[in-house]
Amino acid sequence: MDHDLPAPGLNDLLERYAVLRDTLQGLELEKEELGKQIKAALLAGDHAETDLYRAELKVSRRLEYPLDRFREVFGDAAALEAATIDRRKAEALAKAGDLDAAQLRNLAVRKEVHSLHLVPKTS
Repeated sequence: MDHDLPAPGLNDLLERYAVLRDTLQGLELEKEELGKQIKAALLAGDHAETDLYRAELKVSRRLEYPLDRFREVFGDAAALEAATIDRRKAEALAKAGDLDAAQLRNLAVRKEVHSLHLVPKTS
């Protein structure tokens, strides 16, 4: 005897969706906090691994333009326009000839960002 259960109603779907969303958000916050702690330990020279994974830090670099120096070189209007957009906007202004590209390159500060990667261990 086959007993088909009725399909969940819209309110049931919404409730399940909300539970999953809240659970995932809580897990994401916990994961971010654990990641910060692990990254800090790895930066301090510690090592971490489990039976399956080894923790490594990958370094990526990006250019930034310090606002105070940018304002000194290019003025308030250019700083406001570039700062409200991003690095790409400043580079676009330089490419268009509105800013001196060489001066912009001289202002650039390379920043390093560390991201945590789990590396599967091979047997």
